[in-house]
Amino acid sequence: MSLQAVKDHLRRFGKAEAVLEFAESSATVALAAEKVGTEPARIAKTLAFYDPEDQTRALLVVAAGDARLHNGSFKRRFGGKPKMVASEDVEALTGHPVGGVCPFANPDGVSVYLDESLRRFDVVYPAAGTAASAVALTPAELEVAARPAGWVEVSNGWRVDGVEATQ
Repeated sequence: MSLQAVKDHLRRFGKAEAVLEFAESSATVALAAEKVGTEPARIAKTLAFYDPEDQTRALLVVAAGDARLHNGSFKRRFGGKPKMVASEDVEALTGHPVGGVCPFANPDGVSVYLDESLRRFDVVYPAAGTAASAVALTPAELEVAARPAGWVEVSNGWRVDGVEATQ
């Protein structure tokens, strides 16, 4: 159901055909990069947190595969410490199973943010609603399809032209 909901969502943007489906899991950055045939940094991982303002809602941050969350930046931006959504709450809060969380076809009340670490790539690959799928999108296409609340800088440790970017 989750994969079909994502395809239906992406169809409105002409991107349903860009969904890639795999016979085996692509639930981690390393597995997804292997399945897609790209470097791990281009995997757009969707991190699910409890919304610091309302713990009954999810706050999703989509970041490059090589980016690491900077707790202080998250706290300053969202007003609370980052707390990852527990595995038993993931599907109910995000609309997708563990390994398939993505910024598309989420329930009402889910806030999606795109991390600046993604802007350095021409194409990125977020999951498409299952632990064995991905979709190829430019950052601009991702922004249109994800309809994020905005772009944020809540990661560090990623590299631009060999220089580590930190906050």
